[in-house]
Amino acid sequence: MSSAPLASVLFVCVHNAGRSQMAAGFLQHLAGDRVEVRSAGSVPGEQVNPAAVEAMKEVGVDIAGARPKVLTTEAVRASDYVITMGCGDACPVFPGKKYLDWTLEDPAGKGVDAVRPIRDGIKARVEALVAEIDAQQRA
Repeated sequence: MSSAPLASVLFVCVHNAGRSQMAAGFLQHLAGDRVEVRSAGSVPGEQVNPAAVEAMKEVGVDIAGARPKVLTTEAVRASDYVITMGCGDACPVFPGKKYLDWTLEDPAGKGVDAVRPIRDGIKARVEALVAEIDAQQRA
């Protein structure tokens, strides 16, 4: 029995190569098809940060196949939650969306040792987001 997702979440950072990709990976891993997951960047990079891929692999989440995508108005419009991570004012604002800004260090140019604490901070925030989405469905 398949049903519609409980919510749609868009993660946005500048390059869509680190923070937003890790957050999308965790949300997909933790919520499965209960939540529709998107990620994008205001100025997408060429590839996902290899240190982010490795750090996620260490905790059993594979984001190796992810590719940076450009932020579009359509992606924002189609999402219930828009979570920004340092993209500034590049994200369009629409009424009826829940906007959250997660202040997280940018993993760009850092090795796996430096990315691990960023990854762990993202995981904790994603777990809280899943709990919030689940609670709203029970309300």
